[in-house]
Amino acid sequence: MIDGHCHLDAFVRNGELDAVLERASAAGVNAFVAAGTNAEDREVYRGLAEKFPGKIFYAAGLHPTELGEDFEEQLAALEAFFAAGPRLAPVAVGEIGLDGHWLPKDAAEAERVRARQREAFARQLALAKKCALPVVVHARDAFREAVETIDASGVDWRRVVFHCFAEGADEMREIFERGGRASFTGTLTYKNAENVRAAALAQGVGRLMLETDCPYLAPQPFRGKRNEPALLRATLDFAAGLFGVPAAFLDEKTEENARAFFGI
Repeated sequence: MIDGHCHLDAFVRNGELDAVLERASAAGVNAFVAAGTNAEDREVYRGLAEKFPGKIFYAAGLHPTELGEDFEEQLAALEAFFAAGPRLAPVAVGEIGLDGHWLPKDAAEAERVRARQREAFARQLALAKKCALPVVVHARDAFREAVETIDASGVDWRRVVFHCFAEGADEMREIFERGGRASFTGTLTYKNAENVRAAALAQGVGRLMLETDCPYLAPQPFRGKRNEPALLRATLDFAAGLFGVPAAFLDEKTEENARAFFGI
């Protein structure tokens, strides 16, 4: 298995990374794509990619909720990071996108934040296109605008993954028909997530990727606890039942899909 989207810096900060990786290995997770959200974690992940070659890979980007008043400087620093051709370069631009959930209550301030997100998303899509890298998209309560922004960017949809997909089957078909794909978290296992399961079935296993998004969104029966890569096994086993295929087959197929998408 490959954990296609995780935030390993959480375990670096509390000194647990080695133990977390050991538990992941015991569960059958043999590679990880750490998702960048800001300038600090991309440096952490570059170091991990150097320490664990062929095992830890990373994406670099600015998460929409990480954009500050100085977002122009943040974007310039990200562009400079890619332009410098860092040793052990990122395998994707991400996670980037739009977030309509965590907005200020004041309408005028919310619109300023939205405008900042739009510009940053467009700039980072252009960066991905320039660098010929895949894109990891965060689109919370902003699916329609995210699709329209990607359409306008000229980015090849075959290189786009919507991570932690939480929309329904109709939305899944929209991105699938464009050539894109979705990656699913432990949300797939939640009792109230019928729409997510319908979306996964609408996509099928041909482009399916799985992730933990840890330390968030632990699958059942661990919901409410801290998530970690080892728990990807529970999501994979559930998904195998959903699709009616052997877990070993889905393990191999989702790893194949992730390796092909990220070029790892």
